Amino acid sequence: MLESGVHLVSTDEKTGIQALERVHPDQPAAPGQLERREFEYHRHGTQALIANFEVATGQLVSPTVGDTRTEADFVDHIRATVATDPGAGWVFVVDQLNTHKSAGLVQLVAELCAVPDDLGRKGESGILRDMASRKAFLEDGSHRIRFVYTPRHCSWLNQVEIWFSILSRRLLRRASFASTEELKRRILAFIRVFNETLAKPFRWTYIGKPLMA
Repeated sequence: MLESGVHLVSTDEKTGIQALERVHPDQPAAPGQLERREFEYHRHGTQALIANFEVATGQLVSPTVGDTRTEADFVDHIRATVATDPGAGWVFVVDQLNTHKSAGLVQLVAELCAVPDDLGRKGESGILRDMASRKAFLEDGSHRIRFVYTPRHCSWLNQVEIWFSILSRRLLRRASFASTEELKRRILAFIRVFNETLAKPFRWTYIGKPLMA
């Protein structure tokens, strides 16, 4: 899709990322003894990461790290993402979270795609009426910017979830952060290094067999 000018990105939020500062330094491993880690830490708050995993390249595009993940945060994130290649097509794979079907998101897509339709009023009429009508608009294949929704309880189908596990293993699990500002800075630095040195498309191994009998 990227070769034809369309970005296919897997998008989701990783919320509640804790800025935990270890009270005592780790004790390094020694002959016959594993590394030791003290259990005490200070909490310095949390951050939310909104990430786009580009399926064709394996890179993270236009990540957002902030204090919240509100409807407005997600709309701003999508606007900033599209702005990285404003003339291209964009397909966002997302889960069924209500902020992914919001009135603000509909208004953004209508604005960026120059949709002339009357959007109606939220809770009353037209495209904005309810979540189902908004979802139908956001899924419209005729729009340059559209959304594809994973089935309920199947967010694992979204490839960005695999990348979140990489972030947890390689950065978050064993790190110590003195503030939310440091946490944000190091997440963004990790993404830059990942894009430069590690990024590649994920190779699916699941071939469609039922997961349960």
